[in-house]
Amino acid sequence: MKNRKTLRMAQLSLLIAILLVMAYTPLGYFRTPGLEISFLMVPVTIAAIVLGPTAGAILGLVFGLTSFGTCFGSSTFGATLLGISAVKTFIVCVIARTLAGWLAGIVFKYTKKIKFGIEITSIVAPLLNTLFFMGSLVMFFYNTEFIQGIASTLGATNPIKFVLLFVGIQGLIEAIICFFVSCIISKAVCKFINK
Repeated sequence: MKNRKTLRMAQLSLLIAILLVMAYTPLGYFRTPGLEISFLMVPVTIAAIVLGPTAGAILGLVFGLTSFGTCFGSSTFGATLLGISAVKTFIVCVIARTLAGWLAGIVFKYTKKIKFGIEITSIVAPLLNTLFFMGSLVMFFYNTEFIQGIASTLGATNPIKFVLLFVGIQGLIEAIICFFVSCIISKAVCKFINK
């Protein structure tokens, strides 16, 4: 029992380390003129699949904290949101990602017995991340001058159109890459663990 707990802690620590390396190197983000394409949901998804909902939430929390950290200078978009409301920016960055990681673990918990449980979780996780991030962004910041300026530039006349135009191709690329990488790694790790 003690060895099992130690192993889980080591696995969780390794995934946190991988996430931190990705967050602070070009491995984690692909910079674009709009939102950045983030690949940090990959370790979050792997944790949710391999170690369960709590681990998914912990990795989501770490992802969220690194995202919130970018609001203090390295992300113009995040810094602007932070200037409007630090509390709301924290919710958008941290709470949304923590919830996405936890729910990804819940999804796998209930789909792992079916044939495509890993695949379902691997596609649901980045979609949850985008849904919660954009949902909370719209909820807290849509009526601000900053977001209205972006919406006007995009030609978005309502929140749903804004989300679709703002995320668009970037969200699709993020979901596809996270899906394939998470599937491949999670299947390999689960196969190894089951041996």
